[in-house]
Amino acid sequence: MSQSLSNDLVGKTFDPMPVSWDSKATMLYACGVGAKPETELDFLFEGKGPKVLPTYGVIPGMMSMGALFGSGIAINPMMILHGEQSITVHREIPADCKATVTGRLSEIWDKGKAAVIGCEGIVEDDNGPLFTTKATLFVRDAGGFGGERGPSTAGLNAPPERDPDHVVEYVTREEQAAIYRLSGDSNPLHIDPSFAKMAGYEAPFIHGLCTYGFVGRAILHTLCGSDPAKFGSFAARFADQVYPGDSIITKMWIVGDGEAIVSAETQKGNVVLSQAKATFKS
Repeated sequence: MSQSLSNDLVGKTFDPMPVSWDSKATMLYACGVGAKPETELDFLFEGKGPKVLPTYGVIPGMMSMGALFGSGIAINPMMILHGEQSITVHREIPADCKATVTGRLSEIWDKGKAAVIGCEGIVEDDNGPLFTTKATLFVRDAGGFGGERGPSTAGLNAPPERDPDHVVEYVTREEQAAIYRLSGDSNPLHIDPSFAKMAGYEAPFIHGLCTYGFVGRAILHTLCGSDPAKFGSFAARFADQVYPGDSIITKMWIVGDGEAIVSAETQKGNVVLSQAKATFKS
């Protein structure tokens, strides 16, 4: 029997699920988010470890959403838009790991016609927590259940009115989405032109989490000296699409000790990640 959405579900925890990955998976992810052998060999070659990009954690962390869909809570997966994503890294992610992910509903808001659901994933191995991910989902036609509307996020993490301290530009490949989908997100929206047009888009576009990974690389190499152990957290809202071949231009403003406001846009000027913030060890 399905369970209706309500604010009473906040805090609900799902049973831990086993998850594992190996260096082939982390290196494939690195390719999927644009890592280059000339400058990022440590993340692409087993002879160098390899090191793991911190944003790789969103891949196993997304299993917490699978727990949500199998929980009996009345949600239509076809009505879901991935609105925001964050990751907090507690320890450097190992290239080979057996762990568990525990899903938790961190927030539920009634926006009228739609609902907003926060789905947290806590990933830990035998030595304790590795990282925590959070996906904020916008669910169309799921509102109106009488819940709280929630706080306004207008102005959250707004860029300062000055030039950014750092600007990094990466160019995506024509086959970027085809590579990224091999890490687990096989939504045809990102590969099949006919499906994309049926959904109202001009062409297949790059996964939002692929864009998130590109920006995560810029943060890692610029603010963390390419050292994953210095990467703290990264939160962002998905604002627009990136199409294969577009440039992703990441702008970073240092606003405190180990804190930066982040924004990303394409060469066309459209902002693709907004309300973003990163923390790091300086």
